[in-house]
Amino acid sequence: MSKKRKEKQFKTVDAYARLRNSMQVAINNMIEEVEKPVDQTINGSARKAELQSIKQTAVDCRELIMEIQKIDTLIKELNENGEISEEKDYTGGFAERNAQ
Repeated sequence: MSKKRKEKQFKTVDAYARLRNSMQVAINNMIEEVEKPVDQTINGSARKAELQSIKQTAVDCRELIMEIQKIDTLIKELNENGEISEEKDYTGGFAERNAQ
């Protein structure tokens, strides 16, 4: 008699929560990188590259924070409604914007 392996059932809310937690860890790591001082012994293009890298890390961090806010909204919708509400595309004209 073989035992069937029980696999944990995939749940969207749990996946979003795990993703959110992973993103928080990534954000904390990115913040630590931004906080590190720039080596004062380097100059010229190397210094410019280092500063550009710090700036890009800060921008990436900001984007992750904005994505976490979206994930929080999705988690809230899933917990309240059991589903994610469909976003309407209002890029069309008057009729498309007012369609129900």
